[in-house]
Amino acid sequence: MDFALSEEQNILYNTAWEFGDQTIAPNAIEWEKKEEIPRELLKEAGNLGLGGMIVSEEDGGSGMSRLDGTLVFEALAMSCPSVSSFISIHNMSAWVVSKKGNQALKDRVLKNIVSLDNVCSYCLTEPGSGSDAAALKTKATITNEGYSLNGSKSFISGGGFSDIYVVLCRTGDQTPNGISMLLVEDGQPGLSFGKKEQKMGWKAQPTAIVQFDNCAVSAENLVGEEGAGFKYAMEGLDGGRLNIAAASLGGAQKAYDIAKAYSKERSAFGKPISRFQSIEFKLADMATQLEAARLFLRSAAWKLDNQKPDATVSVAMAKRLVTDVSFEVSNTALQILGGYGYLEEYGIEKIVRDLRVHQILEGTNEIMRVIIARAILSE
Repeated sequence: MDFALSEEQNILYNTAWEFGDQTIAPNAIEWEKKEEIPRELLKEAGNLGLGGMIVSEEDGGSGMSRLDGTLVFEALAMSCPSVSSFISIHNMSAWVVSKKGNQALKDRVLKNIVSLDNVCSYCLTEPGSGSDAAALKTKATITNEGYSLNGSKSFISGGGFSDIYVVLCRTGDQTPNGISMLLVEDGQPGLSFGKKEQKMGWKAQPTAIVQFDNCAVSAENLVGEEGAGFKYAMEGLDGGRLNIAAASLGGAQKAYDIAKAYSKERSAFGKPISRFQSIEFKLADMATQLEAARLFLRSAAWKLDNQKPDATVSVAMAKRLVTDVSFEVSNTALQILGGYGYLEEYGIEKIVRDLRVHQILEGTNEIMRVIIARAILSE
């Protein structure tokens, strides 16, 4: 593995960073207060190829590798982790439709997904099944036209905002093999939404319960094979975990940059606080943690791209390590700024709030430890 980024990858990172710095960062606080990401911003991202990053060029996507994707989400998150993560969730949905959907389904929906004209939400978690995802109860009963869907999904990013909902539901027995994946399009009778959740972070992206009450879904909206949905979801989560770790890393890097600059400008007891050993050591540890996390993340992405046998375990390790380290670095950055770090205008308090959930979603970090432990103890 070559640890140096190629010229193309550097251009990709810089392009994403410039887009975030010029288009997202100046508006991030306003969007957080409005609790909505503008459609215009998402369409601009689509024009840059960010709506189908891991989708093959044959299917109209950008054909990026998983490693390429981590570079983009890290760069975008330096302007706003919430927006970066929202685009990540959409891309996880785009990938699964491209990779697992039949040609007729792809011909009908994928073009508008890749362009971000249609935004996707990923509906896996339920009120009674979070970490135990295979215990989901949302049920799709077979009808003459397709399926009648009943149940609810919780903590859904884009609930009530998105155009397409990628839904994991039970079409068979109570095992993981009884789970299928359906696309439910906005406006379908029987599809409804709860109120916007009031959250600690990720405020820019709306989050709500997605409810299905005898919601009719065409058989044409089945993704792949019936009974294979859980397998598809787990494959998709490998990529999603890399992306959410990358977004954590970008947010933490931004918090570190703010804290380092502040420490050089802020004076106490007659000298910049950067010259006090306690601050020097904090900054040294933060820089080391970020670099180690970045290398680990890129190693895991490389393994997933190259289909290495331990790729899933490496992804779980990276997700656990990078999100924990990133939150710790961001929280330390806030501490370096003292009271100013607690103020909105300095930007760090938002990063801390946004990154906290990264230790919970796409599989909690406790579940990452379960995946890792099972792998190492089976050797």
